[in-house]
Amino acid sequence: MTLSLVGEILFYGYEKGDSVLQPLWDYLRLHHSGTLRSPLFPVVLTVSSYFVFCFPYLFCDIMGEKWPSIHRYKIQPSRTPTPAMLLHCTGITLRNHLFLVFPAAVAQWAWRPPVPLPERAPTLWELIGGVAGNLLLFDLQYFIWHLLHHKVRWLYVTFHAIHHNYSAPFALATQCLGGWELVTVGFWTTLNPLLLKCHLLTTWVFMVLHVYVSVEDHCGYDFPWSTSRLIPFGIYGGPNKHDVHHQKPNTNFAPHFSHWDRLFGTHADFSFATAKPRQ
Repeated sequence: MTLSLVGEILFYGYEKGDSVLQPLWDYLRLHHSGTLRSPLFPVVLTVSSYFVFCFPYLFCDIMGEKWPSIHRYKIQPSRTPTPAMLLHCTGITLRNHLFLVFPAAVAQWAWRPPVPLPERAPTLWELIGGVAGNLLLFDLQYFIWHLLHHKVRWLYVTFHAIHHNYSAPFALATQCLGGWELVTVGFWTTLNPLLLKCHLLTTWVFMVLHVYVSVEDHCGYDFPWSTSRLIPFGIYGGPNKHDVHHQKPNTNFAPHFSHWDRLFGTHADFSFATAKPRQ
């Protein structure tokens, strides 16, 4: 489906007085129902989105100092991921999805048959509110989980330490996770839209956006167009704050926003971090 076709069907819906998303939803529902109803669709959507979002940052890392106009935004300019580090993280990501995520999706197919797609599309405000609600709810859940897995040493060593192999984050390290953490994150990402009674389209938009901001948090670059710079008043963390967490692990536990860390005294600004030269 081309961008011009998307524009046409959105404009058609606007003229009819329906939700601006209704023509798009009708097109997807009537022409791709089988694909959208598959329990594997969310998995394919998030995994493909993950590697698509990682690629630009990976290219920046490969170019390094050869691309000074971009490299100047590197948070730790002396710490560039090596090919071995990139392959290690890619291998862990693929292994986790192959042996954990895909089997769970297939099992879900067995005990929960696909349901019919709703005829009505969400309004634009329902979609925006649903995505924001899911991000805020996940932010609270992961803040608690993350805090506990740093404060209880057994939890940290057993489940979370693998994610802190690298003190200078890079995009492909986003999903360099232990199986327990990946399953927990996937569980909340799947459950929360059900708790908030979100439309399927809202759920999928949330999943893709959640993947994007997670990759951005780990990318290692603080670009002028980073989400944290677009959202005012410092309420969003972003790559700077998460970079600090990887250097000072007892700070900045929330994955996206900054209010929970401020409330519990675990917030730290980038100015407190000093990048270490590579050994």
